[in-house]
Amino acid sequence: MKFSGTTHKYGRDIDTDVIIPARYLNTSIPEELAKHCMEDLDAGFVGKVQPGDILVAEENFGCGSSREHAPISIKAAGVSVIIAKSFARIFYRNAINTGLPIMESPEAVDAISDGDLLSVDADTGTITNETTGASFQAQPFPPFIKDMIEQGGLVESVKQKLLR
Repeated sequence: MKFSGTTHKYGRDIDTDVIIPARYLNTSIPEELAKHCMEDLDAGFVGKVQPGDILVAEENFGCGSSREHAPISIKAAGVSVIIAKSFARIFYRNAINTGLPIMESPEAVDAISDGDLLSVDADTGTITNETTGASFQAQPFPPFIKDMIEQGGLVESVKQKLLR
């Protein structure tokens, strides 16, 4: 899995309530959720994010409630991968379950600025800042998680297994 896009960088402790505010949880339609992604943290996010862009954050990204709507809204908004120093446990699992790739690399986060162009090779764990030329290493996904993400998440992965 390879990704390339512009960075949208945020701080620490970004909770699911600012990723997708509770007032929009009356739907599970990804396209509807995407319209309000990050709205309470960055009102202009949806207008500036482009398909393939990369979200970068400090520690504890996705803390708060366990709503799977948060990674769904991020993915539907066009974000290809999230790189953070760390993720809240339940968000980490929800991201994988919904097919949103996430990677931990504190060194990369420290060296990446908002607006930098990144290339990410999730198969090797290599994160390259094309703006500065710096390269960083993250843990690549184990094959079963890589397969799950490539198939669109846990539900799609199980459907494919049942069809075989």
